[in-house]
Amino acid sequence: MRWTLEDFVYGATDGAVTTFAVVAGVIGASLSPAIVLILGFANLFADGFSMAVGNYLATKSQKEYIERERRREEWEIDNLAEQEKQEIRDIYTNKGFKDELLEEIVRIITSRRKVWIDTMMKEELGLIEDKRRPFDTAMTTFVAFNAIGVIPLVPFIALFATGSLISAIDAFVYSTVFTAIAFFLIGAIKGRILQKSLIWSGTNTLLIGGAAAAVAFAVGYLLNTLI
Repeated sequence: MRWTLEDFVYGATDGAVTTFAVVAGVIGASLSPAIVLILGFANLFADGFSMAVGNYLATKSQKEYIERERRREEWEIDNLAEQEKQEIRDIYTNKGFKDELLEEIVRIITSRRKVWIDTMMKEELGLIEDKRRPFDTAMTTFVAFNAIGVIPLVPFIALFATGSLISAIDAFVYSTVFTAIAFFLIGAIKGRILQKSLIWSGTNTLLIGGAAAAVAFAVGYLLNTLI
């Protein structure tokens, strides 16, 4: 199995956000810490599985679509060669090539079938073959979701494992700190992938995750007050 970094970031971000939102909502509603673990782990496995399946289906559908379009281009090159050559000529004319150089480019591209097909796929249809396997994307998403999503729950696991040596509020504070660090690191990794500022990307992800948690906490607090 090949791990895919973009799918890891995708799963890790959602895992941290949704699990910490559950924690914040339960604490905001002043419910038992045990409910944090019940809802938190239920969210981890159910939502993580749902995301993995969704990513699997999306990747599989995209690959099938690209393969179908590739077969269509192959048929057109085999049966409508002159028309397809003209399309190559039009594409590179629009890029500013002309006269002998244009004809040389057309000759070189159309002399190799795979290059011809790849060029039509990219330049005409805007499609690039996705080498990721659906199973790999699904497993990466699921593992990342659970591996990072469990971080907000660690202090509450410790709360029960140590016989309540720390309070639920203390556990929430630790959960907040651990999750904030996780948000920042995930954002920094995403920034590395996108070649953006690691500090800015990490801070941006931290703010988004913090906003989601704040909303969950406020909703839990208000519902506890009103009900």
